[in-house]
Amino acid sequence: MSAYLNVTNDLVFKKIFGHPNLLMSFLNSMLPLENNQQITRLEYLPCEQVPALPGLLRRSIVDVKCTDNYQRIFIVEMQILWTTSFTKRMLFNASQAYVLQLNEGENYSSLAPVYALGIVNQSFDHRSKAWYHHYAVVSLKKPKRVLEDFQYIFIELPKFKIESGKHKRLRLLWLRFLREINENTAMPDSELLAHPPIAEAIRLATTAFYSKAELAAYTTALDRRRYEDAIIADFEKKSQENLEKGRAEGKAEGKVEGKAEGERQAKYAIARNMLSKLGDADIAALTGLPLKEVIVLRQQRLSN
Repeated sequence: MSAYLNVTNDLVFKKIFGHPNLLMSFLNSMLPLENNQQITRLEYLPCEQVPALPGLLRRSIVDVKCTDNYQRIFIVEMQILWTTSFTKRMLFNASQAYVLQLNEGENYSSLAPVYALGIVNQSFDHRSKAWYHHYAVVSLKKPKRVLEDFQYIFIELPKFKIESGKHKRLRLLWLRFLREINENTAMPDSELLAHPPIAEAIRLATTAFYSKAELAAYTTALDRRRYEDAIIADFEKKSQENLEKGRAEGKAEGKVEGKAEGERQAKYAIARNMLSKLGDADIAALTGLPLKEVIVLRQQRLSN
């Protein structure tokens, strides 16, 4: 095993950002906070409100939930595989964190803002070169008017490009850390090691800080991730092949319906192949089929 572990792995991510000083440095660099609103103290919060994800692709969990000296709540999630449900999940988690602040008899004025930070290790907005996406609740007619209590930041890690010396700001160093420190790391870049919080995070990513049980769990997660990647790659290949076939048939028949039907049948065929490997929710997310149709396919298979 390499001397370094992949820092986007759930176990490693939590080990590193379970240290308040590292998480403060990370959040202060990533979030759109004014200089006089920087985080100076953190307290970790439980994540009981997070629902379990059915099926195999358990790649979206609340990695860190904490509050700071201003009582603001921060939710940080490391997402390996992008799915269309990820944004909904982030909205759900942030909403739950907001609602659960209020105890019986308390006034709404006691509610503190919630910041949700999602780091995605896959590109999802192919129409834009931007890798930092900041969302807020704004007035459509006057966008400068913002309802401050919800802020959402999504970062596309693969789009982040390492350029010249101007990439010395803390945010970019932390992003380099997330992208560069993994099983293939021989020696971390000196620029990363020169910054004390990141140097400490790198140290916590070495195998020496993990028990045998933790390393076994890490290896299992790594194998599962490779298996899932193979399933997804196979799905994408078959989906493209069937899509092209459906389009060709539709064009040959001169009917739009032929193309649509070809695409629909391709999704069904792929979904049937996945029934023995994945849960219904995962299949629906990957194929785009409604969940109820995937459930019907599974029931048909069981009855045959």
